Amino acid sequence: MKESIPPILRPDKVEPVDISAFAAKFGLEIIGAGAGVLLTGISMNTGDLRPGDLFVAMPGKKTHGANFVAKATELGAVAIVTDKAGLEVLGSSELPIMLLENPRAHLGDLAAFVYGNVAGNMPKLFATTGTNGKTSTSYLLEGILRQLGEVTGLTSTAERHIAGEIIVSRLTTPESPEMQALIARMREKGVTSVAVEVSAQALSQLRVDGLHFDVVGFTNLSHDHLDDYSDMQAYLEAKLPLFTKARADRGVVCLDSPYGKAFVKQADIPVVTITSQMGVDADWHVGITAETPSYTSFVLAGPDGVNIRSRVPLLGAHMAANAGLAIVMLIEAGFSAEHIQAAISNGIDAYLPGRTERVTGDSGPDVYVDFGHSPDAFLNTLAAVRKVTEGRVFMVFGADGDRDASKRPDMARVAAEGCDVLVITDHHPRFEDPASIRKALYESAVAARPKLEIYEVSPPEAAIRKAVSLAQPGDAILWAGPGHQDYRDIRGVRTPYSARAEARAALRENGWS
Repeated sequence: MKESIPPILRPDKVEPVDISAFAAKFGLEIIGAGAGVLLTGISMNTGDLRPGDLFVAMPGKKTHGANFVAKATELGAVAIVTDKAGLEVLGSSELPIMLLENPRAHLGDLAAFVYGNVAGNMPKLFATTGTNGKTSTSYLLEGILRQLGEVTGLTSTAERHIAGEIIVSRLTTPESPEMQALIARMREKGVTSVAVEVSAQALSQLRVDGLHFDVVGFTNLSHDHLDDYSDMQAYLEAKLPLFTKARADRGVVCLDSPYGKAFVKQADIPVVTITSQMGVDADWHVGITAETPSYTSFVLAGPDGVNIRSRVPLLGAHMAANAGLAIVMLIEAGFSAEHIQAAISNGIDAYLPGRTERVTGDSGPDVYVDFGHSPDAFLNTLAAVRKVTEGRVFMVFGADGDRDASKRPDMARVAAEGCDVLVITDHHPRFEDPASIRKALYESAVAARPKLEIYEVSPPEAAIRKAVSLAQPGDAILWAGPGHQDYRDIRGVRTPYSARAEARAALRENGWS
């Protein structure tokens, strides 16, 4: 089955940019006939190119983008930016060419100029980074902003939101031309505030270049993505550029992980701190006042006796911590604590797809589908489920193929230590042998708790049915990994798949509503 990829989102109308003004802005010389050429978009990929685009031909892993200039011309590109190596590949072109060394390093700024995303013409921009909680914090930010009367935008792992329009995401953080086009579309639709989820990879790959954020937030750092970064220090340093004057005005740092203090120390913008842990010195503190399967209530205490009380429609103290971070980011952006309290006094109105999402009906065991796929995410979510469960806690999970394998033993250990019954299954095997992934997880789980009731079941459709068949009312099942995703990656093919639908079907098949 052919993979379905969501489209690039661009504004419906763009004020054309004269190539001479573009060249002058970036100090470039136009090679060839450029008189009268107008730019209405920018692309680095012929698959996304539209008539009127500036095509940026960059060196890639396997070939140079200059090899695709003929295709770009055929599709309607009106000008080329490339480097000396690209110019040698090209030789000549019927389109005007502008020479720019290391074009990727400038791509965000080029796209921002083409789409008119310039200072004085931008909505408020908020960015959140960290290992876990980025998506949740971004959704909570957007929810509160909406309750404050803002017209909101969101770009996250799961979705893009544009003034109420919802579109499935392509990447956690899109490439910089797509990001700039998305922001321009938001501006066109009257968006006044945008919540952006920013991964370490997005910063390393310069995907948020050309954007300057009003406030940035840091959730935590834990074992993940060590297939991309050599160690935890390198992973930390990949996220730090978000907390620089070139990218943001102010920051909020959560001290709930050991790396929070390092962020505070190394940030070169003003930062305030927040924690949900007792005994930790911070500017703001989140305290839990109630936990249920449907919501978590909290109080946020800060300087000058400020106390903000609300609740999140989510399970777990870590979700309240994310809400606290979002609130403090808004205060740092200039929203008053009084206005925020009035807006969220009856709770934060936000739906987070696949984040400890309860898919249970009126009867049967509680089933939660979650996107967590790291040891720390497992730890927090299992603890939250345990706290509101009278009976046994089941866990169903698998691990990504062709991704950081070093975290798998810890994922299995944390899962085994935190549940009463464990079902190990498949997730996205990609090009790895799923049986070998399951075997490694099973062995690590057994090593952690030799007497635990453990099952190895494939495929995941059968795994959730196994868990549901063993569970009773009062029990809870946490299915970690798939969350909101609507596919499984099997040998490079995105096979349609919904954990939420499979969980509901398993409940129905076992006689639960």
